[in-house]
Amino acid sequence: MRTRLFSVIPVIVLFVLAAAPLLAHHAFSAEFDAKQPIKLTGTVTKMEWINPHAWIHIDVKRPDGAVEKWMIECGTPNTLFRRGFTKNSVLPGTVIIVDGYRAKDGSMKANGRDLTLSDGRKLFLGSSGTGAPKDGKDPTER
Repeated sequence: MRTRLFSVIPVIVLFVLAAAPLLAHHAFSAEFDAKQPIKLTGTVTKMEWINPHAWIHIDVKRPDGAVEKWMIECGTPNTLFRRGFTKNSVLPGTVIIVDGYRAKDGSMKANGRDLTLSDGRKLFLGSSGTGAPKDGKDPTER
């Protein structure tokens, strides 16, 4: 019985190690295109405070009246909190302007850089060191 247990343990370790890359954090350039900056104005429908990235969901009204549902990737919840975000910063119904970079696959996803609230306050959405373009807006880049 003991010999059998010792032969199963390496197999379990192998499976755990093989699954580790699935949990790896992606680089900006793997999913988003630095050559496709985007500016979206929309109404917040939901904010997800989850790791490794928080997500803001917004409805963007097109000129023809159609509504597009966009997902904006942000930095980690901890990064956002340290930069002035709270869970009440962008409640559903809040109108925001997001500057960021569009997803490479053309989906309605973007990596957010800055968020502007209707009162003019700006909040930085990104996290440094992800490979996003350095444009001087990240306070840690200075």
